Amino acid sequence: MSKLPKALQGLSLPVIASPLFIISNPQMVIAQCKAGVVGSVPALNARPAAQLEDWLAEITETLDAYNRAHPDQPAAPFAINQIVHKSNDRLDHDMAVCAKYRVPIVITSLGAREDVNQAVHNWGGVVLHDIINNKFAHKAVEKGADGLVAVAAGAGGHAGGKSPFALVQEIRQWFDGPLALSGAIASGGAVLAAQAMGADFGYIGSAFIATHEARASEAYKQAIVDGNSDDIVYSNLFTGVHGNYLAPSIRAAGLDPDNLPESDPSKMNFGGASTKAWKDIWGCGQGIGAISSVVSVAELVAQLRSEYQAARKRLALG
Repeated sequence: MSKLPKALQGLSLPVIASPLFIISNPQMVIAQCKAGVVGSVPALNARPAAQLEDWLAEITETLDAYNRAHPDQPAAPFAINQIVHKSNDRLDHDMAVCAKYRVPIVITSLGAREDVNQAVHNWGGVVLHDIINNKFAHKAVEKGADGLVAVAAGAGGHAGGKSPFALVQEIRQWFDGPLALSGAIASGGAVLAAQAMGADFGYIGSAFIATHEARASEAYKQAIVDGNSDDIVYSNLFTGVHGNYLAPSIRAAGLDPDNLPESDPSKMNFGGASTKAWKDIWGCGQGIGAISSVVSVAELVAQLRSEYQAARKRLALG
């Protein structure tokens, strides 16, 4: 059993909702946390930068009020995602705002940094760092990350190419801290499978795009409902980092999803050009075949919980 910090204990379902660039918002985070799973939002979704403080005030005040009214079933904690790559010129500002509100969980991406980890620890927060291979996992923990998000093949948006079986197995040979698994997880059975492999949590993104609270177009949501793994394209063209995207959005942009050129990784930019890329080209994971309708966050989590419990019963009976 992993050593879990207090912030990650007692969830009603072992799920962390992944931070969705452009799409995640306070309404979604609050609904996720009230439903008993960790809700998250990228700091960069707040634009202009000053809006981040408004968002954190809304999230913390709303969840605090909810917890006072429901002391026996408090909300799950929330997380803020920070891009720690050098292209993010907002990082210092956004970290200062997170410190003010003592954000319980910070998910760091694109580089592991000791100074960022220490800053989070100074206010009592927990750092989860997302990685795509065992080498990066070692670096993240060596630099002070408390836990890892293993982004395996099939994950939506920026994703690695490793099988989840291989990636989790290699990490668990040396790391016994918090571990979330990302990669085509869109059902309660898949969450249980992630745990069976050795992860503590399923890390779910694409399924939450097809919810009423998501800040995504109706066409985007419907494409997820209508699509399956055959509609997912893996490319580094749009941001310089490989990721999974919905083919219909690529065609709508006038490109051939079956013949995309390679991009220069040194050109990646998460504050400017990529904003348009992520708006027009829809990130999505391979697990969307499990998604059959657009529902509320509460309904989705209830469905995941029901599927998770049914999967556990099947194993017990077997």
